[in-house]
Amino acid sequence: MMEARAIKRYTNSSPRKMMLVADLIRGKNVERALTMLHFSTKHAARVCESTLRSAIANLQQKEEGMRVTPEDLYVKTVFVDQAPTLRRVLPAPMGRAFRIRKRSHHLTLVIADELSRTSRRGK
Repeated sequence: MMEARAIKRYTNSSPRKMMLVADLIRGKNVERALTMLHFSTKHAARVCESTLRSAIANLQQKEEGMRVTPEDLYVKTVFVDQAPTLRRVLPAPMGRAFRIRKRSHHLTLVIADELSRTSRRGK
């Protein structure tokens, strides 16, 4: 069973925005997921695409003797965790202050080969 993961930490965007993109590619073939991310208009898709390419490279590095192609892989797991939030203050009328929360997130992507998916279903 071939499996590799890639983690992108402290990305400066809201976790909710990344979850919208992560839900698009969860369980999909890697080649199809790369195409979907490449043509998506969301900024989070660029970050997710680079992380997916990193996971593919990690798998190729891990399995040196074998030839790995994106057609044989699928996105096994994608999850987004909240990272530290930067708190800023914005001056407001009449001497008040509004709190600005600049959120960030961690993205974790796990890819595996199609053989492990089919063998897991058979059990």
